[in-house]
Amino acid sequence: MRLLDTLALLLLSVLTAQPLSAQVTFGAAGAESEPFRRQEWRVPSPDTDIAARALLFRPADAGPFRLAVIAHASTQNVLRRAQMPQPEYRALAAFLVARGFAVLVPERLGHGATGGRYVEDQGGCDEADYARAGRATAEQISLALDYLQKQAFIRKDAAVVIGHSAGGWGALALANADPKRISAIVAFAPGRGGHANDEPNRICAPHTLLAAAAEFGKGGRIPVTSLVAVNDSYFAPAFSKELADAFRSGGGKDDVRILPAVGSEGHWMIETEAGVRAASSELARALKLVVANRP
Repeated sequence: MRLLDTLALLLLSVLTAQPLSAQVTFGAAGAESEPFRRQEWRVPSPDTDIAARALLFRPADAGPFRLAVIAHASTQNVLRRAQMPQPEYRALAAFLVARGFAVLVPERLGHGATGGRYVEDQGGCDEADYARAGRATAEQISLALDYLQKQAFIRKDAAVVIGHSAGGWGALALANADPKRISAIVAFAPGRGGHANDEPNRICAPHTLLAAAAEFGKGGRIPVTSLVAVNDSYFAPAFSKELADAFRSGGGKDDVRILPAVGSEGHWMIETEAGVRAASSELARALKLVVANRP
């Protein structure tokens, strides 16, 4: 089975690899379509030879819009990452577009069609380096955000970062960024190492994760809201509260909110219409400073 997985991965890498002679270009990579002016984009990545694939959604008018960047979840499993479809978070994008945001959903290195080296690898369970992994995720979020904020239809201030799982963990690592550039961070079930060995309610090296959260909290200037469903088996509410406490112990601000059960596994609530509905009031509260009418 391991040999088959390896062969499948090699085939996927061949099919998705960018030609060596191809010139890396950024910006719109296709026509707008429905819903919400959906459009493929290419944005910078830490690998200068690879443009990260992304989807952009935006309101009907010309802007300028406040920007919301959605950072997707991840996995340590190489084959699952290679087979990952382009993340969309369409229900969440719809919620944000209706409130005047342009929404970018970038795909990070080592995932899906973007391919490339997995720079946010946390390592093995016993020696997991969660701080390094989170900073690598944060760098990719920041590169995509910086590029979009240079576009004429995007405002250069008051962006919002919304992260899911490992994407939320990377968002926490951005809490010490310029609060004029990023006004709020919302993390849906932030963390890494959940479902250790594919076992629910088991986390790899939880004390290491808590220590890294305290490190991310140091110098934190951007307010964070963590949203966790009561039936999340990756990062249960009790542990999520511990994680928020650790982040606050380092000096950061994290208002953790526990939401009702959504579906059979609350960890994926952000990907569903029911989940976004369940989180809508908390999202509106967390983003109240950036939901105001744009000039």
